[in-house]
Amino acid sequence: MDTELLNTGFLQEAQSWVVNNQELIIRYAVNIAAALLTLVIGFIAVGMLTGGLNKVLKARKVDSTISDFVTSLLKYGLLAFVIIAALGRVGVQTASFVAVVGAAGLAIGLALQGSLSNFAAGVLLIGFRFFKAGDYIEAGGTAGTVHSVQIFTTILMTPDNRMIVVPNSKILNDSIVNYSRESTRRLDLVIGVAYNADLQLTRDVLTRILDEEPRILKEPAYRIAVSNLGASSVDFIVRPWVKAEDYWNLKFDLLEKIKTELDANNIGIPFPQMDVHLHRQKSS
Repeated sequence: MDTELLNTGFLQEAQSWVVNNQELIIRYAVNIAAALLTLVIGFIAVGMLTGGLNKVLKARKVDSTISDFVTSLLKYGLLAFVIIAALGRVGVQTASFVAVVGAAGLAIGLALQGSLSNFAAGVLLIGFRFFKAGDYIEAGGTAGTVHSVQIFTTILMTPDNRMIVVPNSKILNDSIVNYSRESTRRLDLVIGVAYNADLQLTRDVLTRILDEEPRILKEPAYRIAVSNLGASSVDFIVRPWVKAEDYWNLKFDLLEKIKTELDANNIGIPFPQMDVHLHRQKSS
């Protein structure tokens, strides 16, 4: 009986509170609904705006590293603005909130100095244009084709289709080798022949191979010369100039062609050998 009276009293007090605060409840419900609507519409609008901007930049043939970086930066900035606007709808004092966020941001910034340095490095990489999307580079202790430069990281794709994510600061603080920047490259080969080989014949064979290869550029002229008298071989350098896109295929083809032609002309290619001499000792 006492329990029933207690429950009945509680329900009556709850109903009385709802009736007395009906206007307040409606106002808060409207504010929460408006905040949710602001978030939904804001997120959709940000996605459409940044997606449209990215398409416009690409249509104007702006390098994708720049367009991806700018749209990512704009996206996160607008999303932060949408979230602050939604909080304002539910009664959060945005001025004080921004101040708190600023103070928290300072503390977080001190704790995340590495992330901020990655952001600054990303801005510098975009500004100085050391490379662009599609370039094959060596940087940050790895190598690959540049896919995109993000706010904090650079994404590379390896020739065997692996994705490598490298912090921007690591790339900026290291040497950057861009293999795709220039339209031509010099192919450097070292061909070792035996000491008893006819050097003039070897030079003639190598010259004929290069002259017959249409992918080798006429200018600058190629170079064939004896570069080293090694422990077991006479080393020739073979340095033709080629288009950057022909580099690897031509290297593989030339190595195979040179081996075949040297064999056909009885020019030996030495390999490491060891002579073992056995001495018999007479027993006393």
